[in-house]
Amino acid sequence: MHPLLQGEYPEPDQVIVHLSDTHFTAGAAPLLGGVDSDANLAQALRALPASGLKPAAIVVTGDVADTGADDAYRRVRGMLEPVAAELGARLVWVMGNHDLRGPFRAGLLDAAPGEDPDAPVDAVHDLDGLRLVVLDSSVPGFHYGRLEPEQLQWLRDVLATPAPRGTVLALHHPPIPSPSALNALIELKGQDGLEQVVRGSDVRAILAGHLHYATHSTFAGVPVSVASATCYTNDVVVVEPGLRAVAGGQSFDLVHVYGDRMVHTTVPITAAPTLYKVTAQQLEQLLAAPEEVAREAIRRYVTVGALDATPFQTQA
Repeated sequence: MHPLLQGEYPEPDQVIVHLSDTHFTAGAAPLLGGVDSDANLAQALRALPASGLKPAAIVVTGDVADTGADDAYRRVRGMLEPVAAELGARLVWVMGNHDLRGPFRAGLLDAAPGEDPDAPVDAVHDLDGLRLVVLDSSVPGFHYGRLEPEQLQWLRDVLATPAPRGTVLALHHPPIPSPSALNALIELKGQDGLEQVVRGSDVRAILAGHLHYATHSTFAGVPVSVASATCYTNDVVVVEPGLRAVAGGQSFDLVHVYGDRMVHTTVPITAAPTLYKVTAQQLEQLLAAPEEVAREAIRRYVTVGALDATPFQTQA
């Protein structure tokens, strides 16, 4: 590796794309009267194939559909599957409180005949040694979440054998506090049971959604990362108790997996004007220069704050 690119950390072992709360509607009708959920997800996905990322998985942490409509699941699957295939990524679906288990299983998981459509949608995925456990925290007919005793015992049994690269939990309802008082109505209930199972296990991270804003905390000593929504977001700076949904600030997350840690990065999906950029051609030009020339080019670039080809040209 070029000396200028040798940082304090190695390359990540894996990358996970973490999406949440797509809220596709029946017939692609505008969500809340003015949000195009399909277009927002398309915007989020547009940059991934060109980014050079090779994610191990794309994880969607719930509320895939707004009302559990069959055609909503078909559309979102039709949008995400080709991108996942192009990137070589596993596509992982997580149930949310707006999803319906029967249509969710049929539309996204190709449920087998005779499979109980109302059973919790829990699953285990092996991402080259990193174990990804999907937990269905939805409670049919309600917006709060809960994990049943049978689910917690199942999770305890899964975690009894550590995975080579540890475990990531993915569920819809995050087990963390919220700055919004109203979220007490829709939070994950009975968190002490989950804490008893997770604490001391090989769980390295918990991925969630539900809140429609990006936030981070810890639970049972484990980092929790909540991805915002691709459809619309909630403004957390409101007079309490209150709620304000806004058609802006949508984003998704990237999870870079290292041997001893994970890095969660929020990526806005809304278009914004470019102030400057370094192209791959310019970077190749820079790294081809003698090291002292390249360092001076970088120093001048950072100082001036404007980009042209001159600072990156190899000097004789």
